[in-house]
Amino acid sequence: MVSCVFFSFTYYQAKPWAVPEKNAKMKNPVAGDAEMLKVGKGLWNKHCSVCHGKAGAGDGSKAAQLKTAMEDMSADVVQKQSDGELYFKMAEGRDEMPSFKKKIPDSEDMWAVVSYMRTLKK
Repeated sequence: MVSCVFFSFTYYQAKPWAVPEKNAKMKNPVAGDAEMLKVGKGLWNKHCSVCHGKAGAGDGSKAAQLKTAMEDMSADVVQKQSDGELYFKMAEGRDEMPSFKKKIPDSEDMWAVVSYMRTLKK
């Protein structure tokens, strides 16, 4: 039983999340725009903070209920990803991470969340 629990934990931790190259190379059209950062923060607080936490530390109120440990969004492993990679992951979702294409249908708003995620850097 212990090995099953360990395997399921490592499965969710170690599974790489491949992003198609064309998506990874996408540029953020709203990067650095102060108004869009405000929009991004509002959307983060509404949709993302419940799992990822207000400051992106992975300590949201639902995080403990998930099989997948939340990554610290301020960590280098996240911040080194391209804006396109972050956008793709948010748009498409995977496993317990839902797709936000319907919840945040305006692509400019999703880019605003990516821009806000950059402010979480340590």
